[in-house]
Amino acid sequence: MFDSEQLRSEVILPALSYLNMYSPDAEELLMFTCAVESNGGTYLKQIKGPALGIFQCEPSTYHDMWRNFIVARSNLMGILHMKFNVTHMPSEQRLCTDLLYAAAMCRIHYLRVKEKLPSGRDTEALYEYYKKYYNTAKGASTKKKSIDAYHRFVGENGFQEKVMLPTS
Repeated sequence: MFDSEQLRSEVILPALSYLNMYSPDAEELLMFTCAVESNGGTYLKQIKGPALGIFQCEPSTYHDMWRNFIVARSNLMGILHMKFNVTHMPSEQRLCTDLLYAAAMCRIHYLRVKEKLPSGRDTEALYEYYKKYYNTAKGASTKKKSIDAYHRFVGENGFQEKVMLPTS
């Protein structure tokens, strides 16, 4: 398991900032997703499945994001090129080897959702959003196990309002 504050400050905050998509709610949703999907970064590959990286993105989902969402958005392609050195879809293995890129792909996954992000202060709302749009109804997560995993990872306080300075 990663140190949650280091993951937050060294991976999630920069990735969101590079994408120009930082918000406290997005930050907490990614922390929640990592906590539940990989036990806070314990697993880089799903034990009995194809999902990869600390956000456990399935290769089919990753390919779909690229083919049907990312390539149709030149501004997003420009950001990925400038900040992540990407000019075309990298191998899905990059989700395991590049934490900033994996965090960016997790945020882009949620960007495809039309519904507003949930409040990072509301753990149950984070779970409901995550369950509906990331884990899906067929996924194995349960509310209690997911919220417990999140609290183990970030501590009982969870969401902490911060002032984020932009990075260049």
